[in-house]
Amino acid sequence: MADPEPNRKRFANRTVVVTGASRGIGRAVATAYASEGAQLILIARTRGGLVEADDEVRQAGGSATLVEMDLRDGSKLDALGPTLFQRFGHVDVLIACAGVLGTLGPLPHLSDADWNDVLAVNLTANWRLIRTLDPLLRRAEAGRAVFLSSGSAHSCRAYWGPYAASKAALEALVKVYANELASTPVRANILDPGVARTAMRAKAMPGEDPDMLPGPSVLAPVILAMSLPGFTNNGTLVRAEDHELYPPKFRRR
Repeated sequence: MADPEPNRKRFANRTVVVTGASRGIGRAVATAYASEGAQLILIARTRGGLVEADDEVRQAGGSATLVEMDLRDGSKLDALGPTLFQRFGHVDVLIACAGVLGTLGPLPHLSDADWNDVLAVNLTANWRLIRTLDPLLRRAEAGRAVFLSSGSAHSCRAYWGPYAASKAALEALVKVYANELASTPVRANILDPGVARTAMRAKAMPGEDPDMLPGPSVLAPVILAMSLPGFTNNGTLVRAEDHELYPPKFRRR
């Protein structure tokens, strides 16, 4: 549905948390929220990337609080909710973009570290995000959470074991959370972003021409739409290519 007031800032006075905000989809989404008036909390592991993201946010007319954090650090992640509560009182939107590809290879050849690292970032960190931010989302008028998955959760291609398993488990986790939210105003959903020109994609497909891929910014309108109060789906998996705001020229079918 088209916005009847396209020039207004739809996220003015709304607090938006973005993980994986230092690059790729997370940074593109943060910039889009900034142009819509959001108060941003940007989370990433690298300080340099966060500063670059903050520069883009400022250029878009927004402001951000930068949180340098490795999502593998459970104690720091657990403290995020109480810290944000003291400063903001609530969170309107959570966009969980952070993820790692990990080691690609036959399952019998993977080490404990290969497996545990991917599950820690792609699955366990998102459970901790839910646990620490749920009280703040419930304090918002219409809390929204969007978690990025992958088509790998369903294609189950050879050699992608930890990544595929982590994304399939993430989808189950979010659907369980959505069912627990059914009687509240909060909504949690999943986005399959499809193909995008990101560092992770380049690592996974080194022979691919990146100039033939859409940039991560094409996903921003879809993600913003999924975090508006009017988006009342709950526990839904949305394929970006199927969304009306996704550019038709980039659709692969």
